[in-house]
Amino acid sequence: MLRHLGTKRTYGHNVKLASLLCLTAGFVNAAGFLAFSVLTTNVTGHAALFAERLALQDWKTARVVALWMFLFFGGAFISSFIVSLIGRNQRFSYVIPILIEAVILSAVAIFGHEYNHTLIAKEIFAGSLLFAMGLQNALVSIVSGSVVRTTHLTGTFTDLGIELAQFIHWSGEDKSGIKSKMKLRVAIIFFFMSGALGGAYLFRYFSFYSFFIPVIILCCTIIYDVFRIAVVRYLRKATTH
Repeated sequence: MLRHLGTKRTYGHNVKLASLLCLTAGFVNAAGFLAFSVLTTNVTGHAALFAERLALQDWKTARVVALWMFLFFGGAFISSFIVSLIGRNQRFSYVIPILIEAVILSAVAIFGHEYNHTLIAKEIFAGSLLFAMGLQNALVSIVSGSVVRTTHLTGTFTDLGIELAQFIHWSGEDKSGIKSKMKLRVAIIFFFMSGALGGAYLFRYFSFYSFFIPVIILCCTIIYDVFRIAVVRYLRKATTH
């Protein structure tokens, strides 16, 4: 689901990608909000908060919010830089950004109990999650050809609304293309919301240790693709002999 790029990608690849990584993003968004009172998977709300803090001349908070937006941007840049450096045609170019994200989430799970609700602590922990989500969002966008976005739903709801209107007013007989797009949007929304529900529920019971759940999902994503590559190689060797 990650190693196929461009014309090699299918609808099934994008659905698998959306289901697993939207679960992760939704989980982090809800759990991060309960933990640090900060939305950690997008920067739209932070832009408004930054403007408000500037208007109120609250320079300290404005600096923190600006840093959060920069960290999300930095995560997207690093992810794209790594994939470009290794090469888009390399099968495992996606592994490094996902491993970095998994390490960050593991660090939050392990050290989150030391969070003391100070502005500095919030700056560090929430900033780390924003950086991780920037990594993931850019990686998924690159891999899917900007078809799948996993860390926010604004664009997804917009696209779904447009496609639903097109589906209703479509005069042609073949609506399969629009149906596939709509199903993908619904899958993204469903799994993001499911992840958010799981994150909110599990954080209440397991606190910061719940962040190990998205780590497990990320590891399963990597193992799934690597295992499939190994199986395909084995079958090819078996058929050639």
